[in-house]
Amino acid sequence: MKNELDSKFLLQVFDKIRQHGAQENEQYKLNGITAFTDHDGYTLYIEDVNVKLQFGFHNQYHFDYDSKEQYESFEKKLKQIDKEY
Repeated sequence: MKNELDSKFLLQVFDKIRQHGAQENEQYKLNGITAFTDHDGYTLYIEDVNVKLQFGFHNQYHFDYDSKEQYESFEKKLKQIDKEY
Protein backbone atom coordinates (compact mmCIF):
# COMPACT_ATOMS: atom_id res chain seq x y z
CA MET A 1 0.00 0.00 0.00
CA LYS A 2 2.96 2.36 -0.30
CA ASN A 3 2.36 3.96 -3.68
CA GLU A 4 -0.32 1.70 -5.08
CA LEU A 5 -3.30 0.40 -3.20
CA ASP A 6 -3.52 -3.39 -3.32
CA SER A 7 -7.24 -3.81 -4.01
CA LYS A 8 -7.22 -7.55 -3.23
CA PHE A 9 -5.64 -6.88 0.17
CA LEU A 10 -8.10 -4.09 0.91
CA LEU A 11 -11.14 -6.18 -0.01
CA GLN A 12 -9.81 -9.06 2.06
CA VAL A 13 -9.36 -6.82 5.13
CA PHE A 14 -12.78 -5.26 4.59
CA ASP A 15 -14.35 -8.72 4.56
CA LYS A 16 -12.49 -9.75 7.73
CA ILE A 17 -13.71 -6.63 9.52
CA ARG A 18 -17.29 -7.46 8.49
CA GLN A 19 -16.93 -11.11 9.55
CA HIS A 20 -15.19 -10.57 12.90
CA GLY A 21 -16.06 -7.01 13.87
CA ALA A 22 -18.83 -5.66 16.04
CA GLN A 23 -21.75 -4.35 14.01
CA GLU A 24 -23.18 -0.94 14.90
CA ASN A 25 -26.01 -0.05 12.51
CA GLU A 26 -24.49 -0.45 9.04
CA GLN A 27 -20.87 -0.16 10.22
CA TYR A 28 -18.45 -2.80 11.45
CA LYS A 29 -15.67 -2.10 13.96
CA LEU A 30 -12.59 -4.18 14.63
CA ASN A 31 -9.29 -3.26 16.32
CA GLY A 32 -9.89 0.48 15.98
CA ILE A 33 -10.91 0.29 12.33
CA THR A 34 -14.42 1.04 11.06
CA ALA A 35 -15.66 -0.38 7.73
CA PHE A 36 -18.87 0.34 5.86
CA THR A 37 -20.30 0.89 2.38
CA ASP A 38 -22.47 3.54 0.79
CA HIS A 39 -26.15 2.81 0.19
CA ASP A 40 -25.59 0.94 -3.08
CA GLY A 41 -22.50 -0.98 -1.94
CA TYR A 42 -20.23 0.32 -4.71
CA THR A 43 -18.03 2.44 -2.44
CA LEU A 44 -16.20 1.04 0.59
CA TYR A 45 -15.06 3.17 3.50
CA ILE A 46 -12.37 2.06 5.90
CA GLU A 47 -11.21 4.46 8.59
CA ASP A 48 -9.77 5.00 12.02
CA VAL A 49 -9.72 8.20 14.06
CA ASN A 50 -7.04 9.80 11.85
CA VAL A 51 -7.26 8.24 8.39
CA LYS A 52 -10.18 7.85 6.03
CA LEU A 53 -10.04 5.66 2.94
CA GLN A 54 -12.69 5.69 0.25
CA PHE A 55 -12.44 2.83 -2.25
CA GLY A 56 -14.82 2.72 -5.16
CA PHE A 57 -15.84 1.56 -8.56
CA HIS A 58 -12.99 0.61 -10.94
CA ASN A 59 -10.56 0.45 -7.98
CA GLN A 60 -10.48 4.23 -7.58
CA TYR A 61 -9.50 5.34 -4.10
CA HIS A 62 -8.85 8.40 -1.98
CA PHE A 63 -7.01 8.71 1.34
CA ASP A 64 -7.58 11.57 3.77
CA TYR A 65 -4.99 12.03 6.54
CA ASP A 66 -2.78 14.76 7.99
CA SER A 67 0.60 13.07 8.40
CA LYS A 68 2.70 10.20 7.15
CA GLU A 69 2.72 8.75 10.68
CA GLN A 70 -1.07 8.59 10.72
CA TYR A 71 -1.06 6.75 7.40
CA GLU A 72 1.63 4.31 8.57
CA SER A 73 -0.31 3.56 11.77
CA PHE A 74 -3.47 2.93 9.73
CA GLU A 75 -1.61 0.65 7.34
CA LYS A 76 -0.17 -1.28 10.29
CA LYS A 77 -3.67 -1.80 11.73
CA LEU A 78 -4.93 -3.16 8.39
CA LYS A 79 -1.99 -5.55 8.12
CA GLN A 80 -2.56 -6.72 11.70
CA ILE A 81 -6.22 -7.47 10.98
CA ASP A 82 -5.22 -9.39 7.87
CA LYS A 83 -2.67 -11.40 9.84
CA GLU A 84 -4.84 -12.13 12.92
CA TYR A 85 -8.06 -13.12 11.18
